[in-house]
Amino acid sequence: MLNAAQVREAAEYILGKISLKPEVGLIMGSGLGILGDYIEDAVVIPYEDIPHFPASTVEGHAGELMIGTLSGRPVVLMRGRFHMYEGYGPELTAFPVRVMKAIGASKLIVTNAAGGVNTGYSPGDLMLISDHINFQGRNPLVGPNDNELGVRFPDMSQPYSKRLRELAANVAREQGFSLREGVYLAVLGPSYETPAEIRMMRVLGADAVGMSTVAEVIAANHSGMEVLGISCISNMASGILDQPLSHGEVMETTERVKTRFLGLVTGLIPSV
Repeated sequence: MLNAAQVREAAEYILGKISLKPEVGLIMGSGLGILGDYIEDAVVIPYEDIPHFPASTVEGHAGELMIGTLSGRPVVLMRGRFHMYEGYGPELTAFPVRVMKAIGASKLIVTNAAGGVNTGYSPGDLMLISDHINFQGRNPLVGPNDNELGVRFPDMSQPYSKRLRELAANVAREQGFSLREGVYLAVLGPSYETPAEIRMMRVLGADAVGMSTVAEVIAANHSGMEVLGISCISNMASGILDQPLSHGEVMETTERVKTRFLGLVTGLIPSV
């Protein structure tokens, strides 16, 4: 179980290399790390250099922390994240969120590439996450609670900020497009879901499915951060279309929608 002392050690290492205090944390999913190219005066720190950080091993995840300014605001960005299917425990996948909070970020924007469960969705849609269902069978808060990090039983009645969702929807409208809004269901992975599993998820109320995000959001809420979640619908989930699923399709779709995604996030940052 990672504790507050380890969070402080990682935070102190990062603070020793930067001159500004980030206000917003950003976690980029598969193929969405392009946002890092727009951070000005960036200090780039490889994950392996930061105490207690693991390494990201997934294609499309660069594996580095960036601190700089975006749309005039000081930010800290994870260019690539950690997943439980890589063999990491939930407390470790959520560890960077703790560190972001410790170096100053009070807001978190978390993104992912997700499969569309809702048959009304199409690849390339951007979905604001209104809520989630945790089917990963893991929680980053299991074990002794460190009161320095948060309370034993954190409220999860609004894990994704309604205020931030409204701001994002307004930015999208100003830029001439609309956003979906729905429920994200997280599975452990790394195998894609079966058609029967997708039918079950649809009955349960899920609109999109992925293999990340939930542990990070639980830790962020535990830490008192305000969270916005955005899913890029990168493919339709198993059984909806008569074709196999592949990570290549995920990367192709995120590449196609990167301009819209970048416009949304950069337009949103000043008002978060």
